[in-house]
Amino acid sequence: MSTDVAVVGLGYVGLPLAQEASRSGLGVLGFDVSAPVVDGLNAGRSHVDDLSDGDVATMVEAGFRATADENDLDGADTIVICVPTPLSDDGGPDLTAVKAAVATVARHVRAGTLVILESTTYPGTTDEVVRPMLEEASGLTAGTDFHLAFSPERIDPGNPKFGMRNTPKVVGGQSPSCTERAAAFYRRFVDTVVEAKGTREAETAKLLENTYRHVNIALVNEMARFCHELGIDLWDVIRLASTKPFGFQAFYPGPGVGGHCIPIDPNYLSHNVRVRLGYPFRFVELAQEINATMPAYVTQRIQNILNTDGKAVNGSTILLLGVTYKPDIADQRESPAVPLAKRLVSLGANVVFHDPKVPNWKVDGSTLESVPDLESALASADLTVVLQPHSEYDGNLIAKTAARVFDTRGITPLGDTVEHM
Repeated sequence: MSTDVAVVGLGYVGLPLAQEASRSGLGVLGFDVSAPVVDGLNAGRSHVDDLSDGDVATMVEAGFRATADENDLDGADTIVICVPTPLSDDGGPDLTAVKAAVATVARHVRAGTLVILESTTYPGTTDEVVRPMLEEASGLTAGTDFHLAFSPERIDPGNPKFGMRNTPKVVGGQSPSCTERAAAFYRRFVDTVVEAKGTREAETAKLLENTYRHVNIALVNEMARFCHELGIDLWDVIRLASTKPFGFQAFYPGPGVGGHCIPIDPNYLSHNVRVRLGYPFRFVELAQEINATMPAYVTQRIQNILNTDGKAVNGSTILLLGVTYKPDIADQRESPAVPLAKRLVSLGANVVFHDPKVPNWKVDGSTLESVPDLESALASADLTVVLQPHSEYDGNLIAKTAARVFDTRGITPLGDTVEHM
């Protein structure tokens, strides 16, 4: 089978893209530097939440193949780069993986090739970093000899309603012809494609989307603090505000923010503003400050709750429910449960956890095993802390069985032994 598209980076972004392209009848090649990932996929095993082993097996039957040999990229009509961009030490995006992927791709670009970057980054990356690397290595010119575009990933792990096909795809090219070519590619397996003015607009759109969420989550997290002090039920406040059919979107408090998008992506924008313009993006930096302090705030609330029972954190058994960064997935990237657990351990607490998605959890060099019997753990713990509202959790059961509950997600009924964020 000819290679219509080669997907570089087979993680939570690249693999769903490869799946949808394969479903549409395209010849799909997956490239990854991880041999275990490549071997597992070729054997029909998935390593991401949104695809089952059966999904991968279906892809393989349709002609999908994973490889760690970059020579297999030769002849691909389109190459899509979907590698991670974590934060660097100075607060900007770490482009190590992007540069490595671009260097690999550059050795296989030919006249007519379409190269698309999907990795989230700061405005200007496609034009200032990716384009020069591709042109220098290939001797070709973007927009003339080959096509170059940026299309921000919009994968929402665990979302049962929106996936690759029915989530609108934003595309911005190095030139109008690049935009047109990239849009035509995505229209083969995405229902709605939205063309941007250029690569910078497409790059910034992704950052605006996540900054919007970041700022609004910080807003409700700060409201949670003063509503608690004032004796106001924030969850009821949000319920009431949500009845307005316009001008309001509900956001909810929690023990912190996790994953890649919210705690990391907005920092790309604030870092870029500081470096290029010399002044801070104050909304983003304030939101980051508020959200980053939530594990410390939750720790303080835990101390106060235990004090009502005449107990200290030191020596108390604290059961944490849900240690992933969002409900109903196994992904633990940047989970606020980790800094919370570290704080509790440092105060002498006996921290145990339960998570139906995570059998083993690494915290501060130690590996904890999920408690095997949830009801027994609820009954024996001095305090149960709800961190993620996995659908497997029964809020009524938790409230009924646990000695005392601190619910940061509002899934349990309030009562004498239950306190909400």
